[in-house]
Amino acid sequence: MSLEMGVGYIAGNWPVIWVIVAIIFGIIEAVTMGLATIWFCGGAVAAALVAMIGAPVGVQFALFFIVSIVLLYFTRPIAQRKLNVSVEKTNSDALIGKIGFVTESINAFSMGQVKIEGKEWTAIAENRELVLDKGAKVTVCRIEGVKLVVVPALEQKEDNI
Repeated sequence: MSLEMGVGYIAGNWPVIWVIVAIIFGIIEAVTMGLATIWFCGGAVAAALVAMIGAPVGVQFALFFIVSIVLLYFTRPIAQRKLNVSVEKTNSDALIGKIGFVTESINAFSMGQVKIEGKEWTAIAENRELVLDKGAKVTVCRIEGVKLVVVPALEQKEDNI
């Protein structure tokens, strides 16, 4: 079989090509499970169907892209809600919003320590000009690298730290 015959065979079998493309996108989706390529799988199936009835290649590609984009835009948010695809918080991310007490004073020139749920963490104040004395109640607002960024909570101190 010559190269021309091979190219002619492939070009004459667009339904098969689209089915192969759909299978490839399906495999990629199964491996990554990120709801990213399944929509293109649907577009390839639609293109295969119109290829079977003899639609021109340009129409097949246009339908592939249109169906893929429509599926991606309209059904992805629904699928994500139904499948509850969410990012699990890491241990440190779970600290955001938690309340703790300053165990080592925090000021503009040095980091301090905060005790949250029985564990000590290095912390800085969100407002770098603010001084947080030992015993001050703070809330974790975010994490920068390995440091907690805290803001004052209620005006209450704990003396037994």
